[in-house]
Parts: sequence; structure tokens; C-alpha cells
Amino acid sequence: MKISILEPKRTIWEGQAKEVCLPGQDGEVCVLDFHQPFLIRLSNGILRSDKMRMAIKDGIAFFRSNNLILFVEI
Repeated sequence: MKISILEPKRTIWEGQAKEVCLPGQDGEVCVLDFHQPFLIRLSNGILRSDKMRMAIKDGIAFFRSNNLILFVEI
């Protein structure tokens, strides 16, 4: 899947990954390739994938057409 991690004024990271684990507001959410579309609220925690790790404070995750877009505050 293609991942784009964005802040209001810049792109933090873009790349490919097979799995991403997100700190959702209701618990951790792990996303694999071709997951069902979703929109979730992120909370304070660690965003992990097979390519990188990043601490975030807050955000929104949107998945559709094998593209994961994360709008975050770090």
C-alpha cells in the first residue's frame, strides 16, 4: 500500500508498506494491503510499519484504493 503522512504545512513521509499499525482512539488498528476503506481518529501513540516508526500526538487516518493517508500532529 502507498502511505502518505502529512502535517498541515508539509509532507513528513511517503512510501510503500505491507502493514501499518495505528494508535486509534479506541485501540490499536493494524492495516494490511487492500484493507476495507475506513476513516478513523488517531490518538497519542506510536505509528509503526515495516519501514518506519513515528510518535504522534493526534490525527486522522483515511484508507481507500490501497492508499493510506495520515493527517497527523507530531
